[in-house]
Amino acid sequence: MQRAIPTNLILGFLGVGKTTAIRHLLQLKPAHESWAILVNEFGEVGIDGALLSDQNAVVREIPGGCMCCVAGLPMQIGLNRLIHQARPDRLLIEPTGLGHPSQIIQTLTNEHYRDVLTLGPVIGLVDPRRLADPRVLENEQFRDQAATADILVANKTDLCSAGELHHFDAWAQGFRPTKRAIHHTRNGQLQLAWLEGHHAGTDPSPPDSHHRPHHHEEPLAPPVSVEDQPWQQVSNKGLGHFSLGWRLHPRFTFPETELLALTAGLPVLRIKGVIHTTSGWRAINVADDTVSITSASRQEVSRLEIISPEPLPSEALDERLRQLAHRPG
Repeated sequence: MQRAIPTNLILGFLGVGKTTAIRHLLQLKPAHESWAILVNEFGEVGIDGALLSDQNAVVREIPGGCMCCVAGLPMQIGLNRLIHQARPDRLLIEPTGLGHPSQIIQTLTNEHYRDVLTLGPVIGLVDPRRLADPRVLENEQFRDQAATADILVANKTDLCSAGELHHFDAWAQGFRPTKRAIHHTRNGQLQLAWLEGHHAGTDPSPPDSHHRPHHHEEPLAPPVSVEDQPWQQVSNKGLGHFSLGWRLHPRFTFPETELLALTAGLPVLRIKGVIHTTSGWRAINVADDTVSITSASRQEVSRLEIISPEPLPSEALDERLRQLAHRPG
């Protein structure tokens, strides 16, 4: 009988570096092993899946925040297909940073997956700088993710002060039951050894926290091809947040600098994208006033996503983006 697949959740709030951490783990993957990644995002566009698509792993996306909905149907469909397609030696799951992890854990440990998956340590990434904001500490999703994690990791420590790291350590050591481990790292540099072992099995979420209607509860229809519809705008809302995204034919190219100024004056929490720019393909990440632009592999679709705590002016932003677009003559 084939052994149960070791499975780990990589948790973290918006912009903490979950995708970067998974990319780093894939670089450490033993050459003889096959890994699979199940990615869930609050937005509808699927940025993280695109960023992981060239990392020598089988990736399946569940856009629209569906993974943590009460029905769990989109997650189970995506998970079943991924297991049968990849037959992986290890499965990593990256849930949305705006979701509760408990429903996912309940699904992974129910009778249908008991002999198929074995849930290893849940890793929670934290940006210590954000602990100074009482709105973060009071956020229900953040608290649930931190309480569920077996291992808490302070990421982006190169950007933190000594006081911020001390605050993180004191906060992390205050959990009961105590965490299996507390680590510091930068650039998402997790260690393979942290994936070994078993999840402690805690469920800190309020009983009704997953029954609030905040996401789709039915599988989403496959996106329309950009060959048929070259310019696509999509949106999502829930858990007090709003997303606006685009799926674009790669024939459209955009200037990097002007693209970053697209949301000037708007209350934006996160901008993420894999975009065909006039300088080539770029991965764009904006979080907490930190901007990262790196080279990216060629994609079949340009993707851009904006997340905000307030409704976004979709028509105005779409018009701004269209004005920036360069089209071949």
